[in-house]
Amino acid sequence: MDRPAVRDGALLVLRLIVGVIFISHGWDKIFITGVDKTTGYFVAAGIPQAEITVWLVAIVELVGGALLILGLLAPAVAAVLIVEMLGALWAVHLGNGLFMRDDGAELALSLIGGLVVVWAFGSGRASLDRMFTR
Repeated sequence: MDRPAVRDGALLVLRLIVGVIFISHGWDKIFITGVDKTTGYFVAAGIPQAEITVWLVAIVELVGGALLILGLLAPAVAAVLIVEMLGALWAVHLGNGLFMRDDGAELALSLIGGLVVVWAFGSGRASLDRMFTR
């Protein structure tokens, strides 16, 4: 049974939650933890060009999260964020087990799962993508 209104509502809720999480993480890297301390974490994790990568990741998270919330270019944004999360998974989380308390893969895997849904199904009717494609 196809229920487009339920699907579109679920996509909206998913986009809002995932978008807020990404904005929060980008905001934290710049304004709460700060660029210098976050750069130190990136260096410790062996992430190349940490000083540049921190800014790139934070901006991708801030802008990507906002675009997800708006439902603008959502599949493309989801693809970019999937790549970012795969990098985080590889560089930081895989060797630490599953649970977040151990800096494990749990959050990264959950975000990848949500992003795959947006990438595969789009942003739904409650989105700027839909408004601009009518």
